[in-house]
Amino acid sequence: MTTALRIDGKAKAAEMSEKIAADTAALLEQQGLTPGLAVVIIGEDPASQVYVRNKKKRAESCGFYSVQHSLSEDTSQDDVLQLIDELNRDDRIHGILVQLPLPDHLDEQVITQSISPRKDVDGFHFVNIGKLTSGNTADAFVPCTPAGCMLMIEDQLGEDLSGLSAVVVGRSNIVGKPMASLLLQKNATVTVTHSRTKDLAGVVRQADIVVAAVGRANMVKGDWVKPGAVVIDVGINRIETTVDGETKSKLTGDVDFDSVSAVAKAVTPVPGGVGPMTIVMLMANTLRAARLSVGLDG
Repeated sequence: MTTALRIDGKAKAAEMSEKIAADTAALLEQQGLTPGLAVVIIGEDPASQVYVRNKKKRAESCGFYSVQHSLSEDTSQDDVLQLIDELNRDDRIHGILVQLPLPDHLDEQVITQSISPRKDVDGFHFVNIGKLTSGNTADAFVPCTPAGCMLMIEDQLGEDLSGLSAVVVGRSNIVGKPMASLLLQKNATVTVTHSRTKDLAGVVRQADIVVAAVGRANMVKGDWVKPGAVVIDVGINRIETTVDGETKSKLTGDVDFDSVSAVAKAVTPVPGGVGPMTIVMLMANTLRAARLSVGLDG
């Protein structure tokens, strides 16, 4: 029985971090400029706290100027917008990230759209979305998770995906839609599927590239996957398992790793696959924003 290559996102992210740190040092030496990343977190969501801690740690290890603004759960929308306005005008800050999800009383769209497109390192501003979907990405910021997925796909299949079919499972603005745009740019033939798709398993089975980003634990099974396909698992689901009468929670993806490993060419694990790449792509976008701010190529 063949076993798929386990794509090591952690190792790739570490390798990219080293390059970003070297490029950051060079930028300081040549331009006297240090990339600045501001992270805004509102409330006490435990998963968000972990993400923000990891982002701050990675930013500091890359040599960035890193600031964190922790606001209380009941912070008003006006106060959040005022902080973003200050960060938009602060020359030391090149990237602004507002950690999602937000408390219910805040309007996510209003807040994400208030970030300057030049500092929108998450790639959520409509200006950056428009540039991505029209293929004008020279000075656009691409959302970090799809950008990281794309690099892992290219490692397996090369940069030109002509003649290959790709299926994206999930149509979110953060992953599914930008992922489809990136795959199209590399000449793949792309199908975006979702909860209303008829015969989802049959559609997925046609694909040379599968990106699962739907948020349902172990949904994509081995018999859904074409032999030799490359499978990227974006899902992060916490499930309860009972071991020796003790209930433990563990992280699992949208892909049933064991059964898919028996047929795929390569597959990302959860954890240790897409997650580390998402954070390193945020650093890559921030470095790029700093370079663009002084007229250098991204």
